[in-house]
Amino acid sequence: MLTAGLPFPLGATPSPQGINFALAAPRATRVELCLFDRSGTGEQQRIPLPTCTDGVWHGHFAGAGPGLVYGYRVHGPWAPHDGLRFNPAKLLLDPYAREIVGRYDGSDLFLGHVPGEPTRRDSRDNGAVALKGRVAAPLAARQDAKPRIAAADRVLYELHVRGQTRLHPDVPADLRGSYAGLAEPAVLDHLQRLGATTLSLMPVQHRADEERLLKMGLSNYWGYTTIGWFAPEARYWSGRPGTTPASEFRAMADAIHARGMELVIDVVYNHSAETDEFGPTLSLRGIDNTLYYHLRADDRARYENWTGCGNCLNFAEPRVVQLATDSLRHWVTELGVDGFRFDLAPVLARRAGGDFDPRAPLLAAIAQDPVLSHALLIAEPWDIGPGGYRVGEFPPGWLEWNDRYRDTQRSFWLGHGAVPGDFAHRFTASSRQFRHDGRAPTASVNFVTAHDGFTLRDLVSYEERHNLANGENNRDGSSHNLSRNGGVEGETDDPAVNALRARLQRVLLAALLLSQGTPMLLAGDEIGHTQQGNNNAYCQDNATTWLDWAHADAALQDFVTRTLALRREAAPLRSNRWWPAEPTAADPLHWLTPEGTPMTSADWERRDRSALMVLFDAPHDVAGAVAWLVLVQAGHAAVEFTLPPGPWRRRLASDDDTAPPRRLDARETLANASLWLAQRVQDDDAGATLN
Repeated sequence: MLTAGLPFPLGATPSPQGINFALAAPRATRVELCLFDRSGTGEQQRIPLPTCTDGVWHGHFAGAGPGLVYGYRVHGPWAPHDGLRFNPAKLLLDPYAREIVGRYDGSDLFLGHVPGEPTRRDSRDNGAVALKGRVAAPLAARQDAKPRIAAADRVLYELHVRGQTRLHPDVPADLRGSYAGLAEPAVLDHLQRLGATTLSLMPVQHRADEERLLKMGLSNYWGYTTIGWFAPEARYWSGRPGTTPASEFRAMADAIHARGMELVIDVVYNHSAETDEFGPTLSLRGIDNTLYYHLRADDRARYENWTGCGNCLNFAEPRVVQLATDSLRHWVTELGVDGFRFDLAPVLARRAGGDFDPRAPLLAAIAQDPVLSHALLIAEPWDIGPGGYRVGEFPPGWLEWNDRYRDTQRSFWLGHGAVPGDFAHRFTASSRQFRHDGRAPTASVNFVTAHDGFTLRDLVSYEERHNLANGENNRDGSSHNLSRNGGVEGETDDPAVNALRARLQRVLLAALLLSQGTPMLLAGDEIGHTQQGNNNAYCQDNATTWLDWAHADAALQDFVTRTLALRREAAPLRSNRWWPAEPTAADPLHWLTPEGTPMTSADWERRDRSALMVLFDAPHDVAGAVAWLVLVQAGHAAVEFTLPPGPWRRRLASDDDTAPPRRLDARETLANASLWLAQRVQDDDAGATLN
């Protein structure tokens, strides 16, 4: 019934003549294509793939078309001590499937081994409940032109598709929590008005939740348990007639592009949802375990676990590099994304022995790829393996999450010991980490909060994590948060405490959004979202993580909007050139004490007074250039500042978000936790028009 077909492309590829099936499984002895009814529960045919070419099993099914539901049974030896885990009783998902049918339920029927006996192959058939692929019709050719935001203008906004829209009052009820809901005008209006340029979606590739969570009635809400790298997660599909998860995702991407915004997705290639040696056999483990995973050299029945999730994909293998690059191109060319944030990215650059190498095969393949080399590439530059902390070590062209920026800002503003020199280094894009090999300041992705940790409101409301709902006895999540609760743990009616918390949120946001580099906002921080102190809400698909639009802090939202507008106006603050250590005519950046004198070595290290001024003077050779002044005061007592020659008009005051712009005096006093931004004007009348 199947003819030989072709060993490329991998996956199930429809054409007017039929469907070509190709699966890379070089150590398999036999591969069977299994066809199911539309529901995916009834197996109708089992057909051997007739040909194996260079380790790729393939065959052509004449006359077949999109909609066909299928999986594979892969035969070979069962020898876990040698890393071989073939078990044809377990139906396997094609890793190249564009659409996935079914959902992993955590039952032991998915285990390749006998429950409790990991050396024995389990003979129970799981075909009726296994994950399967559905052959997808090609999407229509893309028509829209993708926007490309200038690096210095980019503002990232990290969000969760479901959490962003699940409680949004202006999203139709049947679209809440879906790709279509995120594309709704009311949702995009808010983001565009705010000033976000680049939406960074938490994982949207198809996932399988961990058995442990499923047994507790929970799910991996964040989505870092990928099992289908080509398929959009069906849980975020509205199910509207005439659409598929892929078509709805693409329509969402088009709607985002129509607003002039970019779309980035968080991708998980460092590990799969098959977890450790006691986990389920869903796809790669049963297709060719020794090909796809890093196995322990001392015991090949076990997996290297540099991710903390049980396994690591082996990017020393060309076929694994191909799986990643083929799927990345699919998301760019077919589904419309503009870039990727790579979870635990050092795993992707580890050689066969585990050493990190910025010239590793996957990174080299991306760098030369005609599609991927133009995508926005963002690394989470750490994993838990040996030498896994690699901030600043990714190649030119990559941006990196900068957790040192996060920790310094928290420490500086919340009273945990950072000195002015620490603040200044991070405020100007962390040159010690990123100024090499021609990299620009925008390589540093600056953030104060992200999905992993406290929200901004919780950062200033809790000093301890409150994660009991996660079912791990409050042991999960970081215990090192550099937070401050203002004297009361959690929610309070005390007006003084709440005023302090509001003030701290504003100053942290102001520092973030006016720093050099690429700022990243966590969704909901601009409206005061709380997770009630849960700093690891990865398994909370409920009101804990869904943004509470009904109680949005309108004043804080307005403050963020105004601050981002000032960032766009104040070009020196978002310069994509490194500022020199000493001021020059072309780059007249001055670091000043509150007294108006140049900062000295002793001033940078002062722990008794965290106050300084940053003067971005107007270059002499740039017509129309405007000088800007940032006043920073994080100390415990009020500090008087002697301003540089003016006149100056204050444009932003984090300590008083309702104060209108005003002319500054030659001396001004700033209270604790204050950041002001001022602009030099020609006269008071000119300044009066500014807002």
